[in-house]
Amino acid sequence: MKENKPEIPEEEQAADANATQETNDIKEEARLVDDIGTKLKEINEKYTRLYAEYDNYRRRTAKEKIELIKSGGEDVIISVLPVLDDMERALAHHKDTDDHKPLQEGLELICQKMVKILTARGVKPMGEKGEVFNPDLHEAITNLPAPSNDMKGKIMEVVEKGYTLNDKVIRHAKVVVGN
Repeated sequence: MKENKPEIPEEEQAADANATQETNDIKEEARLVDDIGTKLKEINEKYTRLYAEYDNYRRRTAKEKIELIKSGGEDVIISVLPVLDDMERALAHHKDTDDHKPLQEGLELICQKMVKILTARGVKPMGEKGEVFNPDLHEAITNLPAPSNDMKGKIMEVVEKGYTLNDKVIRHAKVVVGN
């Protein structure tokens, strides 16, 4: 016995096939839109990261450039400091004698000029007698018994001045500390 299936007219079959095809087309378009959205998000994330890296690079190089400008002549200044030290020692030695008054005056002028030039470039002396000893700024050559309790932990004598260039220590002060 054969089952009798009702026959579907060809027009309805064609309409069903078209509807199925349209549904498949819509699903395919939705999948493509999702793929494009995902790729767009990935590209946007890559762009954002790249922009952030570039911005960090730009800031870092600008900061390094400023640091280079600030401490550009550091090696020259360091090489000039011993000359300044020698002139200061000579002035201290010649203050006791009157025989070489013109020499002393000349040395004083040279020393003043050199100090003025270094100060204009951002060099500042540090390590004065009576200051509290700071290991970040001072180098203790030796410790001596303090003459009084208030001189304990303080600088009793400066053997060699220290200097900073734009608030960066370029030479530590060599000092004698009271204990």
